[in-house]
Amino acid sequence: MAMSVGPRGGHRRKFRPMADINVTPMVDVMLVLLVIFMVTAPLLTSGVPVDLPKTQAGQIKGDDQPLTISVDKQGRIFLQDTEVQIDELSPRLKAITNAKPDTRIFVKGDSGINYGRVMEVMGQLGAAGFPHVALLTQPAPTKGAH
Repeated sequence: MAMSVGPRGGHRRKFRPMADINVTPMVDVMLVLLVIFMVTAPLLTSGVPVDLPKTQAGQIKGDDQPLTISVDKQGRIFLQDTEVQIDELSPRLKAITNAKPDTRIFVKGDSGINYGRVMEVMGQLGAAGFPHVALLTQPAPTKGAH
């Protein structure tokens, strides 16, 4: 008596690979990454909130990352995001830049601040030997904008 092993008389089934790709896990990962980037993007533009004056000056171009000094409405001075006193400004800048006078420095002064306070900061920078100092402003609104 003969016996067959397997499906129907010893014939084997041929399995073909599935041609469909399940993209659901990829879409899930992409949506999670999108949410993460949407939440973290505003945090990357950190800084001291300053209401900059508006001018018609052109944008400054450059490759290196400049240092930013901010003077807020209360007249407090910030080097990047750290509050400093006026007499600490020069030594800290020299330490950060390794005494390289060609370092670009941007000064942001609130539009409501006393002009003398911003000039006091500018004077400290000039006395410390940093000639590449620029004042930051907002672009002026165009005449057609409402």
